[in-house]
Amino acid sequence: MSSTDQLQELANVPKEFFKDGQQFMNRCTKPDKREFLKISQAVGIGFVVMGAIGYFVKLIHIPVNNILVGAA
Repeated sequence: MSSTDQLQELANVPKEFFKDGQQFMNRCTKPDKREFLKISQAVGIGFVVMGAIGYFVKLIHIPVNNILVGAA
């Protein structure tokens, strides 16, 4: 493989990347109201669940930490 072939192949990489990106953007659609609400609800539930898990971990961690520090 000659150096000009390598340069040509290297130059084609960004062209293919942008071509694929353009095709992807053309296929993407803006969500309708129902789909947006569904996604928002899922994200909201995720925030609540992760917050609850963090709260309960902290709730359990504080007394355990006090027992360990008090015993030492």
